[in-house]
Amino acid sequence: MSIAPNAEEFLADFQTMSQFGATGNGGVDRQAASPADAEQRLWFRKLLESRGLDVRYDQIGNEWGLLEVVPGAPYVVVGSHMDSQPTAGKYDGAFGVLAAAHAAFRLQAEWEAGTRPDPTYNLAVVNWFNEEGSRFKPSMMGSSVFTGKLSLDEALKVSDVKGISVRSALDEHGFRSHWQGPKAAYCAEIHVEQGRSLERDDVTIGLVHSNWAANKYEFVVHGEQAHTGSALIEDRRDALLGASMLVVVAREIANSFPGVVHTSVGQLDVYPNSPVVVPSRVSLLLDLRSADETALAEADARLYRRVAEIEAEANVTVERKTAHTWPVMPYQPEGVELSAKAAAGLGLSYKPVMTLAGHDSTNMKDLVKTVMLFVPSVEGLSHNEAEYTKDEDLISGVEMLTEVVARLSNGELDG
Repeated sequence: MSIAPNAEEFLADFQTMSQFGATGNGGVDRQAASPADAEQRLWFRKLLESRGLDVRYDQIGNEWGLLEVVPGAPYVVVGSHMDSQPTAGKYDGAFGVLAAAHAAFRLQAEWEAGTRPDPTYNLAVVNWFNEEGSRFKPSMMGSSVFTGKLSLDEALKVSDVKGISVRSALDEHGFRSHWQGPKAAYCAEIHVEQGRSLERDDVTIGLVHSNWAANKYEFVVHGEQAHTGSALIEDRRDALLGASMLVVVAREIANSFPGVVHTSVGQLDVYPNSPVVVPSRVSLLLDLRSADETALAEADARLYRRVAEIEAEANVTVERKTAHTWPVMPYQPEGVELSAKAAAGLGLSYKPVMTLAGHDSTNMKDLVKTVMLFVPSVEGLSHNEAEYTKDEDLISGVEMLTEVVARLSNGELDG
């Protein structure tokens, strides 16, 4: 495979981008609409505008770089997200956004030079707002609003732990308008795998054919405040005890379905969180994921049986506040086939894979035909400052995305 002409430029831009919100251990902290996120968004805007793209923000803060080659035609939407977890790796999401930009730059140059046929569709590079959901819940907020799965009003009202709303956070930086975004014809996203399968099999490109199903819950355990020293054990209604039992149950369920069901508790909020007070309220986020919907349903039923038992054992009540779920849903097979042809033409090794994590493309595939691609993650590490993907795999990913977007822009999936 020949090295892409913009490879060195891409790597230099990636290094610059990784300085926004950089942590001391090689990662980033760019939670949605934070100062660091705002800084990198403004930098990205300048990068896009320097190549002649028209940059706009829509009603939920998605950042768009529009390359209109065919006046009035719909757009191939290509991109990912630049927001991050509090201490995260610099590749997750951000690679896909910058790869989308460089794919657009390369295609723009080739169309202008006449080395590629004129496209049927325009290009829209997108930096989706709040994909991670670390500051504002739920995750994949920007693409959920764009695809109509979440109402704009509901999303704008969401507040972070300091009481700052999505509306206020976006308006502070001028990242919102009344525009609903471009009309999409197709979509493509590339991402680091966040798993080991590509590295294990020495494969460069993963062709995502489906997502795992997921049930995501917010439980609130209600107890009663008491003195940690003087209150009798048998009298206590310890909300943290009940929450801790839920954490253990989640792991026990995963162990009951080895390799088939993944479970986790990623966040606990304890009130009043004092060293001498038995907690009266604990909220926690718990999720179940599987590619087997029957197994997921069984795991879900087991969870709810155990919730009732925990209420009795810990003398607490457990409230389910919200649920965010999605089923196993395939990506369009013709998009997977197109990607396989593109990889073969470039001489890149490839294989079909599933995505265990949620991505904005999992929303977009329900709106338009969508292609999702992976490049390897070293040791499968993700949501960790040590997250790493080799430069040669990043460059191959840009090559692959460029070819896929060119084919989508040419209307190869029309009809």
